[in-house]
Amino acid sequence: MIRNITHFFRLIYIAWQLIRYDVLYPATGTRGLKLVDLFVKAARCFRNKKHDNLRWGQRIALALVKLGPSFIKFGQTLATRSDLIGDELASDLSLLQDRLEPFSFKEAKTTLESETGVPINESFSSFDEKPIAAASIAQVHYAITMSGDEVAVKVLRPQIESSFASDLSLFEWIAKNLENYIPWTQRLQPIKVVQIFANTIALEMDMRMEAAAASELAENFKGDPDFKVPKIFWETTTKRVLTLERLSGCRPDDKAALEKAGHDPSKILQKSACIFFNQVFRDGFFHADMHPGNVFITEDGKIAPVDFGIMGRLDLETRFFLADMLTGFLTRDYKKVAEVHFKAGYVPPDQSLGVFSQACRSIGEPILGLPLAEISLAKLLSQLFSITEKFEMQTQPQLLLLQKTMLVAEGVGRKINDQVNIWELARPLIEDWMIEYRSPPARLQKIGTDLITLAERMPKILDNSELIINQASKGGLQLHPDTLQQFIKLNRGKRSILHWPTILFSIAIGILIGMLT
Repeated sequence: MIRNITHFFRLIYIAWQLIRYDVLYPATGTRGLKLVDLFVKAARCFRNKKHDNLRWGQRIALALVKLGPSFIKFGQTLATRSDLIGDELASDLSLLQDRLEPFSFKEAKTTLESETGVPINESFSSFDEKPIAAASIAQVHYAITMSGDEVAVKVLRPQIESSFASDLSLFEWIAKNLENYIPWTQRLQPIKVVQIFANTIALEMDMRMEAAAASELAENFKGDPDFKVPKIFWETTTKRVLTLERLSGCRPDDKAALEKAGHDPSKILQKSACIFFNQVFRDGFFHADMHPGNVFITEDGKIAPVDFGIMGRLDLETRFFLADMLTGFLTRDYKKVAEVHFKAGYVPPDQSLGVFSQACRSIGEPILGLPLAEISLAKLLSQLFSITEKFEMQTQPQLLLLQKTMLVAEGVGRKINDQVNIWELARPLIEDWMIEYRSPPARLQKIGTDLITLAERMPKILDNSELIINQASKGGLQLHPDTLQQFIKLNRGKRSILHWPTILFSIAIGILIGMLT
Protein backbone atom coordinates (compact mmCIF):
# COMPACT_ATOMS: atom_id res chain seq x y z
CA MET A 1 0.00 0.00 0.00
CA ILE A 2 2.80 2.43 0.96
CA ARG A 3 4.63 1.53 -2.27
CA ASN A 4 1.49 2.32 -4.30
CA ILE A 5 1.05 5.69 -2.60
CA THR A 6 4.74 6.59 -3.10
CA HIS A 7 4.61 5.74 -6.77
CA PHE A 8 1.30 7.55 -7.13
CA PHE A 9 2.73 10.87 -5.89
CA ARG A 10 5.83 10.34 -8.01
CA LEU A 11 3.51 9.99 -11.00
CA ILE A 12 1.88 13.31 -10.13
CA TYR A 13 5.27 15.04 -10.42
CA ILE A 14 6.03 13.22 -13.68
CA ALA A 15 2.61 14.06 -15.07
CA TRP A 16 3.19 17.74 -14.23
CA GLN A 17 6.43 17.75 -16.22
CA LEU A 18 4.72 16.02 -19.13
CA ILE A 19 1.99 18.64 -18.98
CA ARG A 20 4.53 21.50 -18.97
CA TYR A 21 6.20 20.09 -22.09
CA ASP A 22 2.82 19.30 -23.71
CA VAL A 23 3.72 15.63 -24.08
CA LEU A 24 0.22 14.30 -23.39
CA TYR A 25 -1.58 16.11 -26.22
CA PRO A 26 -1.46 13.21 -28.78
CA ALA A 27 -3.51 11.12 -26.34
CA THR A 28 -6.68 12.93 -27.32
CA GLY A 29 -9.00 10.72 -29.29
CA THR A 30 -7.07 7.59 -28.27
CA ARG A 31 -9.14 4.42 -28.34
CA GLY A 32 -12.24 6.20 -27.16
CA LEU A 33 -10.94 7.03 -23.69
CA LYS A 34 -13.11 10.11 -23.05
CA LEU A 35 -11.79 10.60 -19.53
CA VAL A 36 -8.26 10.84 -20.88
CA ASP A 37 -9.46 13.28 -23.57
CA LEU A 38 -10.92 15.63 -20.98
CA PHE A 39 -7.86 15.40 -18.72
CA VAL A 40 -5.39 16.11 -21.52
CA LYS A 41 -7.37 18.99 -23.02
CA ALA A 42 -7.63 20.64 -19.60
CA ALA A 43 -3.93 20.02 -18.89
CA ARG A 44 -2.88 21.84 -22.08
CA CYS A 45 -3.81 25.13 -20.42
CA PHE A 46 -0.74 24.72 -18.18
CA ARG A 47 1.78 23.91 -20.93
CA ASN A 48 4.91 26.00 -21.51
CA LYS A 49 4.02 27.67 -24.82
CA LYS A 50 7.65 28.30 -25.80
CA HIS A 51 7.82 24.63 -26.86
CA ASP A 52 4.79 24.86 -29.20
CA ASN A 53 6.98 24.99 -32.32
CA LEU A 54 8.63 21.66 -31.51
CA ARG A 55 7.50 18.20 -32.66
CA TRP A 56 5.95 15.88 -30.10
CA GLY A 57 9.05 13.70 -30.02
CA GLN A 58 11.30 16.70 -29.45
CA ARG A 59 9.15 17.79 -26.51
CA ILE A 60 9.33 14.27 -25.07
CA ALA A 61 13.12 14.40 -25.29
CA LEU A 62 13.20 17.68 -23.34
CA ALA A 63 10.84 16.28 -20.72
CA LEU A 64 13.00 13.20 -20.26
CA VAL A 65 16.10 15.33 -19.76
CA LYS A 66 14.19 17.27 -17.10
CA LEU A 67 13.13 14.04 -15.33
CA GLY A 68 16.69 12.78 -14.99
CA PRO A 69 19.16 10.00 -15.89
CA SER A 70 16.77 7.03 -15.71
CA PHE A 71 14.30 8.67 -18.05
CA ILE A 72 17.02 9.73 -20.47
CA LYS A 73 18.28 6.16 -20.71
CA PHE A 74 14.73 4.83 -21.02
CA GLY A 75 14.11 7.24 -23.87
CA GLN A 76 17.28 6.07 -25.59
CA THR A 77 16.15 2.47 -25.15
CA LEU A 78 12.71 3.23 -26.58
CA ALA A 79 14.41 4.79 -29.60
CA THR A 80 15.25 1.21 -30.63
CA ARG A 81 11.57 0.21 -30.56
CA SER A 82 10.16 1.84 -33.69
CA ASP A 83 7.61 -0.98 -33.79
CA LEU A 84 6.07 0.47 -30.62
CA ILE A 85 6.51 4.19 -31.03
CA GLY A 86 6.71 4.79 -34.79
CA ASP A 87 9.56 5.95 -37.00
CA GLU A 88 9.26 9.68 -36.36
CA LEU A 89 9.24 9.42 -32.57
CA ALA A 90 12.06 6.87 -32.68
CA SER A 91 14.08 9.29 -34.79
CA ASP A 92 13.48 12.16 -32.34
CA LEU A 93 14.43 10.04 -29.34
CA SER A 94 17.53 8.70 -31.10
CA LEU A 95 18.83 12.28 -31.02
CA LEU A 96 18.36 12.40 -27.25
CA GLN A 97 21.62 13.51 -25.74
CA ASP A 98 22.92 13.04 -22.23
CA ARG A 99 22.76 16.75 -21.48
CA LEU A 100 23.52 16.63 -17.79
CA GLU A 101 25.66 18.73 -15.55
CA PRO A 102 28.97 17.08 -14.68
CA PHE A 103 29.66 16.09 -11.13
CA SER A 104 32.66 17.52 -9.31
CA PHE A 105 36.24 16.41 -9.79
CA LYS A 106 36.39 15.78 -6.05
CA GLU A 107 33.63 13.17 -6.36
CA ALA A 108 35.31 11.60 -9.41
CA LYS A 109 38.62 11.48 -7.53
CA THR A 110 36.97 9.86 -4.50
CA THR A 111 35.34 7.20 -6.66
CA LEU A 112 38.54 6.44 -8.54
CA GLU A 113 40.70 6.19 -5.43
CA SER A 114 38.21 4.06 -3.53
CA GLU A 115 37.87 1.71 -6.51
CA THR A 116 41.57 1.30 -7.28
CA GLY A 117 42.77 1.50 -3.69
CA VAL A 118 45.59 3.94 -4.49
CA PRO A 119 45.89 7.75 -4.69
CA ILE A 120 45.08 9.20 -8.09
CA ASN A 121 48.62 10.57 -8.51
CA GLU A 122 49.99 7.04 -8.22
CA SER A 123 47.78 5.78 -11.04
CA PHE A 124 48.12 8.75 -13.40
CA SER A 125 50.89 11.24 -14.04
CA SER A 126 48.25 13.79 -15.03
CA PHE A 127 44.46 13.87 -14.82
CA ASP A 128 42.24 16.56 -16.37
CA GLU A 129 39.86 17.85 -13.72
CA LYS A 130 37.34 19.08 -16.30
CA PRO A 131 35.43 16.21 -17.94
CA ILE A 132 35.17 16.11 -21.73
CA ALA A 133 31.69 14.57 -21.58
CA ALA A 134 28.98 14.16 -18.93
CA ALA A 135 26.35 11.49 -19.62
CA SER A 136 23.43 10.05 -17.70
CA ILE A 137 25.45 7.25 -16.12
CA ALA A 138 29.04 8.43 -16.16
CA GLN A 139 31.43 11.16 -17.25
CA VAL A 140 34.79 10.98 -19.03
CA HIS A 141 38.13 12.58 -18.15
CA TYR A 142 41.34 12.59 -20.15
CA ALA A 143 44.46 11.43 -18.32
CA ILE A 144 48.00 10.13 -18.81
CA THR A 145 49.18 6.92 -17.13
CA MET A 146 52.43 6.62 -15.21
CA SER A 147 53.92 4.89 -18.26
CA GLY A 148 52.95 7.80 -20.53
CA ASP A 149 49.88 6.34 -22.25
CA GLU A 150 47.11 8.80 -23.16
CA VAL A 151 43.82 7.42 -21.84
CA ALA A 152 40.16 8.27 -21.35
CA VAL A 153 38.80 7.50 -17.87
CA LYS A 154 35.07 6.87 -17.50
CA VAL A 155 33.71 7.30 -13.96
CA LEU A 156 30.20 6.39 -12.76
CA ARG A 157 28.03 9.09 -11.23
CA PRO A 158 27.80 9.02 -7.41
CA GLN A 159 24.68 7.23 -6.08
CA ILE A 160 23.60 6.40 -9.62
CA GLU A 161 22.67 2.84 -8.62
CA SER A 162 20.15 3.93 -5.98
CA SER A 163 18.67 6.54 -8.33
CA PHE A 164 18.06 3.97 -11.05
CA ALA A 165 16.73 1.40 -8.55
CA SER A 166 14.04 3.85 -7.40
CA ASP A 167 12.96 4.73 -10.94
CA LEU A 168 13.05 1.10 -12.13
CA SER A 169 10.65 0.19 -9.33
CA LEU A 170 8.31 2.88 -10.64
CA PHE A 171 8.63 1.67 -14.25
CA GLU A 172 7.82 -1.90 -13.21
CA TRP A 173 4.77 -0.72 -11.27
CA ILE A 174 3.49 1.25 -14.26
CA ALA A 175 4.07 -1.67 -16.64
CA LYS A 176 2.19 -4.09 -14.38
CA ASN A 177 -0.76 -1.71 -14.12
CA LEU A 178 -0.84 -1.28 -17.88
CA GLU A 179 -0.98 -5.04 -18.44
CA ASN A 180 -3.49 -5.63 -15.61
CA TYR A 181 -5.97 -2.87 -16.42
CA ILE A 182 -5.47 -2.22 -20.15
CA PRO A 183 -5.50 -5.68 -21.78
CA TRP A 184 -4.57 -4.54 -25.30
CA THR A 185 -1.16 -3.40 -24.01
CA GLN A 186 -0.22 -6.99 -23.18
CA ARG A 187 0.83 -7.67 -26.77
CA LEU A 188 3.36 -4.86 -26.47
CA GLN A 189 4.83 -6.58 -23.40
CA PRO A 190 5.49 -3.46 -21.27
CA ILE A 191 6.76 -5.61 -18.38
CA LYS A 192 9.26 -7.27 -20.68
CA VAL A 193 10.32 -3.90 -22.09
CA VAL A 194 11.10 -2.67 -18.57
CA GLN A 195 12.94 -5.89 -17.74
CA ILE A 196 15.11 -5.55 -20.83
CA PHE A 197 15.80 -1.95 -19.87
CA ALA A 198 16.71 -2.98 -16.31
CA ASN A 199 19.09 -5.68 -17.57
CA THR A 200 20.71 -3.22 -19.98
CA ILE A 201 21.21 -0.66 -17.24
CA ALA A 202 22.69 -3.27 -14.89
CA LEU A 203 25.30 -4.09 -17.52
CA GLU A 204 26.01 -0.44 -18.33
CA MET A 205 26.61 0.38 -14.67
CA ASP A 206 29.34 -2.25 -14.44
CA MET A 207 32.35 -0.83 -16.21
CA ARG A 208 33.99 -4.26 -16.23
CA MET A 209 31.23 -5.53 -18.53
CA GLU A 210 31.80 -2.66 -20.96
CA ALA A 211 35.52 -3.38 -20.86
CA ALA A 212 34.84 -7.07 -21.54
CA ALA A 213 32.62 -6.13 -24.53
CA ALA A 214 35.42 -4.00 -25.98
CA SER A 215 37.89 -6.82 -25.38
CA GLU A 216 35.65 -9.36 -27.15
CA LEU A 217 35.15 -7.03 -30.11
CA ALA A 218 38.89 -6.47 -30.34
CA GLU A 219 39.50 -10.23 -30.27
CA ASN A 220 36.98 -10.76 -33.09
CA PHE A 221 38.83 -8.22 -35.25
CA LYS A 222 42.37 -9.15 -34.30
CA GLY A 223 44.64 -8.46 -37.25
CA ASP A 224 41.99 -6.49 -39.17
CA PRO A 225 43.77 -3.58 -40.91
CA ASP A 226 40.64 -1.40 -41.07
CA PHE A 227 39.17 -1.63 -37.55
CA LYS A 228 40.69 -0.46 -34.29
CA VAL A 229 39.24 -1.10 -30.83
CA PRO A 230 40.84 0.96 -28.04
CA LYS A 231 43.09 -0.89 -25.62
CA ILE A 232 41.68 -1.55 -22.16
CA PHE A 233 43.84 -0.69 -19.16
CA TRP A 234 42.63 -3.37 -16.76
CA GLU A 235 44.79 -2.25 -13.83
CA THR A 236 42.66 0.91 -13.50
CA THR A 237 39.35 -0.62 -14.60
CA THR A 238 36.86 -1.62 -11.90
CA LYS A 239 33.10 -1.85 -11.44
CA ARG A 240 32.79 1.95 -11.36
CA VAL A 241 35.81 3.02 -13.43
CA LEU A 242 36.80 2.24 -17.02
CA THR A 243 40.17 3.24 -18.46
CA LEU A 244 40.79 2.82 -22.15
CA GLU A 245 43.10 4.11 -24.84
CA ARG A 246 42.40 7.67 -25.93
CA LEU A 247 41.51 7.86 -29.61
CA SER A 248 41.26 10.81 -31.92
CA GLY A 249 40.29 11.45 -35.49
CA CYS A 250 37.49 12.66 -37.74
CA ARG A 251 33.80 11.99 -37.31
CA PRO A 252 32.59 9.61 -40.05
CA ASP A 253 29.75 11.96 -41.02
CA ASP A 254 32.07 14.96 -41.53
CA LYS A 255 32.84 14.58 -45.24
CA ALA A 256 34.85 17.81 -45.41
CA ALA A 257 37.08 16.79 -42.50
CA LEU A 258 37.61 13.35 -44.04
CA GLU A 259 38.74 14.85 -47.33
CA LYS A 260 40.95 17.41 -45.54
CA ALA A 261 42.65 14.56 -43.65
CA GLY A 262 43.33 12.80 -46.96
CA HIS A 263 40.74 10.02 -46.58
CA ASP A 264 38.71 8.71 -49.50
CA PRO A 265 35.05 8.78 -48.34
CA SER A 266 34.13 5.95 -50.70
CA LYS A 267 36.81 3.71 -49.22
CA ILE A 268 35.64 4.60 -45.70
CA LEU A 269 32.12 3.57 -46.70
CA GLN A 270 33.35 0.28 -48.16
CA LYS A 271 35.28 -0.48 -44.99
CA SER A 272 32.25 0.37 -42.85
CA ALA A 273 29.99 -1.98 -44.82
CA CYS A 274 32.49 -4.81 -44.49
CA ILE A 275 32.97 -4.21 -40.75
CA PHE A 276 29.21 -4.11 -40.18
CA PHE A 277 28.77 -7.38 -42.05
CA ASN A 278 31.54 -9.08 -40.07
CA GLN A 279 30.08 -7.98 -36.75
CA VAL A 280 26.52 -9.06 -37.54
CA PHE A 281 26.90 -12.18 -39.69
CA ARG A 282 30.39 -13.51 -39.07
CA ASP A 283 30.55 -12.93 -35.30
CA GLY A 284 26.94 -12.37 -34.21
CA PHE A 285 28.23 -9.66 -31.84
CA PHE A 286 27.87 -6.04 -32.87
CA HIS A 287 28.30 -2.51 -31.54
CA ALA A 288 24.71 -1.31 -31.24
CA ASP A 289 25.38 2.36 -30.59
CA MET A 290 27.63 3.41 -33.49
CA HIS A 291 26.27 6.90 -33.99
CA PRO A 292 28.79 9.43 -35.40
CA GLY A 293 29.75 10.64 -31.92
CA ASN A 294 30.87 7.13 -30.96
CA VAL A 295 33.12 6.50 -33.98
CA PHE A 296 36.42 8.02 -35.11
CA ILE A 297 38.27 7.74 -38.41
CA THR A 298 41.87 7.66 -37.28
CA GLU A 299 44.77 9.38 -38.99
CA ASP A 300 45.73 6.16 -40.80
CA GLY A 301 42.16 5.58 -42.01
CA LYS A 302 41.01 2.98 -39.48
CA ILE A 303 37.45 2.92 -38.14
CA ALA A 304 37.62 3.15 -34.36
CA PRO A 305 34.53 2.81 -32.15
CA VAL A 306 34.20 3.96 -28.54
CA ASP A 307 31.53 3.49 -25.83
CA PHE A 308 30.74 -0.23 -25.64
CA GLY A 309 27.84 -0.03 -23.21
CA ILE A 310 25.22 -1.21 -25.74
CA MET A 311 26.12 -4.36 -27.68
CA GLY A 312 23.90 -6.73 -29.64
CA ARG A 313 24.09 -10.51 -30.06
CA LEU A 314 22.57 -12.78 -32.70
CA ASP A 315 22.74 -16.55 -32.53
CA LEU A 316 23.52 -18.52 -35.69
CA GLU A 317 19.89 -19.43 -36.41
CA THR A 318 18.84 -15.78 -36.17
CA ARG A 319 21.67 -14.83 -38.54
CA PHE A 320 20.46 -17.47 -41.02
CA PHE A 321 16.94 -16.08 -40.75
CA LEU A 322 18.16 -12.52 -41.25
CA ALA A 323 20.28 -13.40 -44.28
CA ASP A 324 17.45 -15.39 -45.90
CA MET A 325 14.96 -12.62 -45.21
CA LEU A 326 17.11 -9.77 -46.53
CA THR A 327 18.14 -11.65 -49.68
CA GLY A 328 14.48 -12.56 -50.20
CA PHE A 329 13.49 -8.91 -50.07
CA LEU A 330 16.39 -7.78 -52.27
CA THR A 331 15.43 -10.37 -54.92
CA ARG A 332 11.72 -9.60 -54.38
CA ASP A 333 11.01 -13.22 -53.52
CA TYR A 334 8.22 -12.42 -51.06
CA LYS A 335 7.11 -16.03 -50.74
CA LYS A 336 10.61 -16.87 -49.50
CA VAL A 337 10.44 -13.97 -47.03
CA ALA A 338 7.14 -15.29 -45.68
CA GLU A 339 8.41 -18.87 -45.52
CA VAL A 340 11.48 -17.98 -43.44
CA HIS A 341 9.25 -16.15 -40.95
CA PHE A 342 7.03 -19.22 -40.57
CA LYS A 343 10.03 -21.55 -40.39
CA ALA A 344 11.62 -19.45 -37.66
CA GLY A 345 8.37 -19.51 -35.68
CA TYR A 346 8.03 -15.73 -35.71
CA VAL A 347 4.57 -16.00 -37.30
CA PRO A 348 2.08 -18.49 -35.76
CA PRO A 349 1.35 -21.50 -38.00
CA ASP A 350 -2.39 -20.75 -38.04
CA GLN A 351 -1.76 -17.59 -40.07
CA SER A 352 -2.01 -17.61 -43.87
CA LEU A 353 1.33 -17.94 -45.70
CA GLY A 354 -0.19 -16.35 -48.80
CA VAL A 355 -1.63 -13.36 -46.96
CA PHE A 356 1.61 -12.78 -45.08
CA SER A 357 3.52 -12.97 -48.35
CA GLN A 358 1.13 -10.36 -49.74
CA ALA A 359 1.79 -8.12 -46.70
CA CYS A 360 5.55 -8.46 -47.26
CA ARG A 361 5.07 -7.41 -50.89
CA SER A 362 3.08 -4.35 -49.79
CA ILE A 363 6.04 -3.35 -47.62
CA GLY A 364 8.84 -4.23 -50.02
CA GLU A 365 7.64 -2.82 -53.33
CA PRO A 366 7.39 0.87 -52.31
CA ILE A 367 10.89 0.75 -50.82
CA LEU A 368 12.65 -1.54 -53.31
CA GLY A 369 11.14 0.41 -56.20
CA LEU A 370 13.21 3.47 -55.27
CA PRO A 371 16.57 4.31 -56.87
CA LEU A 372 19.32 2.10 -55.46
CA ALA A 373 20.91 4.87 -53.41
CA GLU A 374 17.58 5.61 -51.68
CA ILE A 375 16.69 2.06 -50.66
CA SER A 376 16.59 1.73 -46.86
CA LEU A 377 16.68 -1.78 -45.43
CA ALA A 378 16.30 -0.30 -41.96
CA LYS A 379 13.02 1.34 -43.04
CA LEU A 380 11.96 -1.93 -44.64
CA LEU A 381 12.54 -3.80 -41.38
CA SER A 382 10.70 -1.09 -39.47
CA GLN A 383 7.68 -1.48 -41.77
CA LEU A 384 7.88 -5.24 -41.38
CA PHE A 385 7.84 -5.00 -37.59
CA SER A 386 4.84 -2.65 -37.80
CA ILE A 387 2.59 -5.47 -39.03
CA THR A 388 3.27 -7.63 -35.96
CA GLU A 389 -0.16 -7.07 -34.44
CA LYS A 390 -2.08 -8.15 -37.55
CA PHE A 391 -0.24 -11.48 -37.82
CA GLU A 392 0.28 -12.05 -34.06
CA MET A 393 4.05 -11.98 -34.49
CA GLN A 394 6.15 -12.05 -31.36
CA THR A 395 8.48 -9.11 -30.91
CA GLN A 396 12.18 -9.94 -31.47
CA PRO A 397 14.21 -7.47 -29.36
CA GLN A 398 17.55 -8.52 -30.87
CA LEU A 399 16.30 -7.72 -34.39
CA LEU A 400 14.84 -4.39 -33.27
CA LEU A 401 18.24 -3.40 -31.89
CA LEU A 402 19.84 -4.43 -35.15
CA GLN A 403 17.26 -2.46 -37.14
CA LYS A 404 18.08 0.66 -35.13
CA THR A 405 21.80 0.11 -35.71
CA MET A 406 21.17 -0.30 -39.44
CA LEU A 407 19.21 2.96 -39.47
CA VAL A 408 22.16 4.84 -37.98
CA ALA A 409 24.58 3.13 -40.39
CA GLU A 410 22.44 4.14 -43.36
CA GLY A 411 22.28 7.74 -42.20
CA VAL A 412 26.05 7.98 -41.80
CA GLY A 413 26.57 6.23 -45.14
CA ARG A 414 24.41 8.75 -46.99
CA LYS A 415 26.31 11.65 -45.45
CA ILE A 416 29.57 10.15 -46.71
CA ASN A 417 28.24 9.34 -50.20
CA ASP A 418 24.58 9.81 -50.98
CA GLN A 419 24.90 7.91 -54.30
CA VAL A 420 26.02 4.62 -52.74
CA ASN A 421 23.91 2.05 -50.90
CA ILE A 422 25.94 0.38 -48.16
CA TRP A 423 23.83 -2.79 -48.31
CA GLU A 424 24.77 -3.32 -51.96
CA LEU A 425 28.39 -3.02 -50.86
CA ALA A 426 27.84 -5.71 -48.23
CA ARG A 427 25.55 -7.93 -50.35
CA PRO A 428 28.36 -10.01 -51.96
CA LEU A 429 29.76 -10.71 -48.49
CA ILE A 430 26.34 -11.88 -47.24
CA GLU A 431 25.86 -14.12 -50.29
CA ASP A 432 29.34 -15.66 -49.90
CA TRP A 433 28.66 -16.23 -46.20
CA MET A 434 25.38 -17.96 -46.98
CA ILE A 435 27.08 -20.22 -49.54
CA GLU A 436 29.67 -21.15 -46.94
CA TYR A 437 27.16 -21.89 -44.19
CA ARG A 438 24.04 -22.95 -46.11
CA SER A 439 25.57 -25.11 -48.85
CA PRO A 440 24.72 -28.88 -48.85
CA PRO A 441 28.10 -29.86 -47.32
CA ALA A 442 27.68 -27.22 -44.59
CA ARG A 443 24.13 -28.40 -43.86
CA LEU A 444 25.27 -32.03 -43.63
CA GLN A 445 28.03 -31.01 -41.24
CA LYS A 446 25.50 -29.17 -39.06
CA ILE A 447 23.17 -32.18 -39.04
CA GLY A 448 26.06 -34.36 -37.90
CA THR A 449 26.93 -31.89 -35.14
CA ASP A 450 23.28 -31.72 -34.00
CA LEU A 451 23.06 -35.53 -33.86
CA ILE A 452 26.19 -35.72 -31.72
CA THR A 453 24.79 -33.03 -29.40
CA LEU A 454 21.49 -34.90 -29.14
CA ALA A 455 23.27 -38.16 -28.34
CA GLU A 456 25.25 -36.42 -25.59
CA ARG A 457 22.05 -34.96 -24.09
CA MET A 458 19.99 -38.13 -24.36
CA PRO A 459 20.91 -39.56 -20.89
CA LYS A 460 19.82 -36.30 -19.21
CA ILE A 461 16.61 -36.18 -21.27
CA LEU A 462 15.74 -39.73 -20.19
CA ASP A 463 16.52 -38.93 -16.54
CA ASN A 464 14.29 -35.82 -16.64
CA SER A 465 11.48 -37.77 -18.30
CA GLU A 466 11.64 -40.42 -15.58
CA LEU A 467 11.58 -37.71 -12.89
CA ILE A 468 8.47 -36.09 -14.38
CA ILE A 469 6.67 -39.42 -14.63
CA ASN A 470 7.50 -40.23 -10.99
CA GLN A 471 6.27 -36.82 -9.80
CA ALA A 472 3.05 -37.16 -11.74
CA SER A 473 2.36 -40.64 -10.36
CA LYS A 474 3.01 -39.58 -6.75
CA GLY A 475 1.06 -36.33 -6.46
CA GLY A 476 0.79 -34.54 -9.75
CA LEU A 477 2.80 -31.66 -11.14
CA GLN A 478 3.01 -28.18 -9.62
CA LEU A 479 2.28 -25.18 -11.82
CA HIS A 480 4.84 -22.38 -12.10
CA PRO A 481 3.81 -19.19 -10.22
CA ASP A 482 3.68 -17.29 -13.54
CA THR A 483 1.13 -19.79 -14.86
CA LEU A 484 -0.98 -19.40 -11.75
CA GLN A 485 -0.77 -15.64 -12.10
CA GLN A 486 -2.23 -15.86 -15.60
CA PHE A 487 -5.19 -17.81 -14.23
CA ILE A 488 -5.67 -15.16 -11.57
CA LYS A 489 -5.71 -12.42 -14.21
CA LEU A 490 -8.49 -14.18 -16.07
CA ASN A 491 -10.68 -14.22 -12.98
CA ARG A 492 -9.68 -11.05 -11.22
CA GLY A 493 -12.69 -9.65 -9.44
CA LYS A 494 -11.29 -6.96 -7.16
CA ARG A 495 -9.31 -3.81 -7.81
CA SER A 496 -7.12 -1.59 -5.74
CA ILE A 497 -8.59 1.54 -4.18
CA LEU A 498 -6.13 3.45 -6.36
CA HIS A 499 -7.57 1.81 -9.47
CA TRP A 500 -8.84 4.81 -11.43
CA PRO A 501 -6.06 7.25 -10.55
CA THR A 502 -3.56 4.54 -11.30
CA ILE A 503 -5.13 3.90 -14.69
CA LEU A 504 -5.14 7.61 -15.51
CA PHE A 505 -1.53 8.24 -14.67
CA SER A 506 -0.39 4.89 -16.05
CA ILE A 507 -1.93 5.91 -19.35
CA ALA A 508 -0.08 9.21 -19.14
CA ILE A 509 3.24 7.48 -18.65
CA GLY A 510 2.27 4.84 -21.15
CA ILE A 511 2.04 7.60 -23.72
CA LEU A 512 5.52 8.72 -22.72
CA ILE A 513 6.99 5.30 -23.34
CA GLY A 514 5.25 4.92 -26.64
CA MET A 515 2.69 2.34 -25.77
CA LEU A 516 -0.41 4.16 -26.89
CA THR A 517 0.56 4.38 -30.55
